[in-house]
Amino acid sequence: MSLMISVSGIRGIFGTDLTPENLSQFTAAFGSWTGSGKVIIGRDTRVTGQICEDIVSATLQSVGCDVIKVGVVPTPTVAMSVLKHNADGAIIISASHNPADWNALKLLNGKSEFLDAEQGKEVIRISEEQSYSYKSYNDIGTVTTDTDALDQHVQTILDLPYIDPKLIASKDFSVGIDPVNGTGAIGIPTILRALGVETIHMINEETNGRFAHNPEPLPEHLQDVCELVKDKKCDLGVVTDPDADRLALVTNKGNLFGEEYTQATAFDFMLEKKDGACATNLSSSRVAEDVAKKHGQKCHRSAVGEINVVKKMQEVGAVIGGEGNGGVINPDLHYGRDALVGVAMVLQLLAERDITSDEYRQTLPDYSMRKSKMQLADVDGDAILEKAKSIYSDYDPDTTDGVKIDFEDGWVHLRKSNTEPIIRVYSEGISAEKAKNLADNVVAKVSK
Repeated sequence: MSLMISVSGIRGIFGTDLTPENLSQFTAAFGSWTGSGKVIIGRDTRVTGQICEDIVSATLQSVGCDVIKVGVVPTPTVAMSVLKHNADGAIIISASHNPADWNALKLLNGKSEFLDAEQGKEVIRISEEQSYSYKSYNDIGTVTTDTDALDQHVQTILDLPYIDPKLIASKDFSVGIDPVNGTGAIGIPTILRALGVETIHMINEETNGRFAHNPEPLPEHLQDVCELVKDKKCDLGVVTDPDADRLALVTNKGNLFGEEYTQATAFDFMLEKKDGACATNLSSSRVAEDVAKKHGQKCHRSAVGEINVVKKMQEVGAVIGGEGNGGVINPDLHYGRDALVGVAMVLQLLAERDITSDEYRQTLPDYSMRKSKMQLADVDGDAILEKAKSIYSDYDPDTTDGVKIDFEDGWVHLRKSNTEPIIRVYSEGISAEKAKNLADNVVAKVSK
C-alpha cells in the first residue's frame, strides 16, 4: 500500500504511507494555494489526529496562513466554519470510513466545497514541485481556536424554515445511535437535544478513534445498533461514519433502512417543501428517480464524488442532492454531506407525517443494491473498463464515470476507486439475488 494522492487530498496508513514529511509537504502546498490565507482545521477522533493536526497547523503557519482550529468536530461542522469565518479554505484531518490505522487530509476551498479536479491538480503540482516558500519570523501565521463551531452549526440547522423543533419535541422520539467512536458521538446527540429529543441511547460512544467495528456503515457492521433499537424500543436508529458526513438509519423495528434510502428520504422531504430538481451520482439507487418523479421533478446524475454532485446541483439549481452512501447535501446550509441536517430532516418528516420510521420506509419502493470490488493487484483497471464498454455497447453504457450499464431489471456500475487500488462494482436489482447475478455476470465477462 502506498500514499493515495487525489484531487480531494492525501490518504494512507499513518507511519508507513502517511508521514510527517508528506503531510507537511502537502499542507505547505495547500496553504500556498490559498494565497497564505485563513484556513480552518478540524479533525475526527482518530488516534493519530492530534499529531497530524500539530503538523498541519505548524506547516500552515510557516507558509503564512492564519489558522483557526475548530477541534474534534464532524466534517460538516468544519465546512460550516469556512462560511462562518469567511476563510480561504479548510483541512479536515479524517480518513472517513477507512480503518483506524489510516488518516488523511481532506481539502475544502473558500466556498466550503471540496476542491474540483483543476484546483486539486494545482495543489498536487505545487506539492510535487515544492514551489511553496516558508515565511520569516515576521510573517508567520497566527493560530486561534473556535470552540463554538458545533453549536453554531446546530443553530443554523434549527434556523431552517422547515425545521420545527417544537413539533419534533412534541413527538417524544427516542433515538439509538452508533457513531463508531467518531465525531458523531459529539454531533448527533447535540442536534438531537437541540430538536427536543430527550431519550437517547448510544453505543460505541467513546471518542477515542478505536473503532468498535469496521467504520464503514454497511449492513454487516451494524447488527449491534439494530439490536439496541429493538431492545430500547427506539423510534429511530442513527449511524454515522467517523467524521459524521454519512448517515445510515435503522427503523423502529430494528431493520436497516438501507444506506441508499437516507438520501431518498431527504429528497422526499425537501421536494415536498420546494420546487426544484435533485441530483445524485451514478452509483446511487433508482429510488432517487422514483421519489423525484412522485414530486414531478427530475433527478440529475453526476460522476461519483461529492464535488461532482455539488457541481451538478449548482448547474441544474437542485434544491437537494446527495450520494447513495448516506450523504445528504442540503444547499440551504452548505454544499457538502451533512449527517446532522439529515437527522433533522428525517425527524421532521416523521413528525409531520405522523408515521413510524418503519411505516415510512414501507412507502418507498424496494431495491437491493450490492457493493463489491475487483482487486487490481496486477491488472490494468482502464483495460477492464474498456472491455466492459465494448462488450455492452448495445446497452449504450454511461461512461461519465467508469462504465454504467442499465438493464431493464437493474444496473451495474464499474469504476476505479480514487482511494484504493480496486474497481468498485455497484449493482442494483429488484432483489439481492438479482443484484448479485447482474454483477457476477458482468465481472465474469470483463475478467476473461
